[in-house]
Amino acid sequence: MTIDRIGPVEPIQPDKKPGRVNQVNGNPRTDSINISSEAQERAALQKVQELAAASPELNAERIAELRERINDPSYINERVLNATADRIIESLFG
Repeated sequence: MTIDRIGPVEPIQPDKKPGRVNQVNGNPRTDSINISSEAQERAALQKVQELAAASPELNAERIAELRERINDPSYINERVLNATADRIIESLFG
């Protein structure tokens, strides 16, 4: 059985560096995309829907209980006001 050569074999030339790619002359082009306002609106809507789905469900009984507490004049006192102020500040400034 004989094995023939597939193609010519070029010897390594000392002045050539293997693996070097020639660069194309000219101005480099940049890629860009434009997103339509409709696509931006849909993306915003999808984000809001995801946030709504991730938030805890509202409990009607708990809301009614809280409304009763707030309407009760004895509920709002110095301790409740300070705790509420602390939570607001914490949520704003983390």
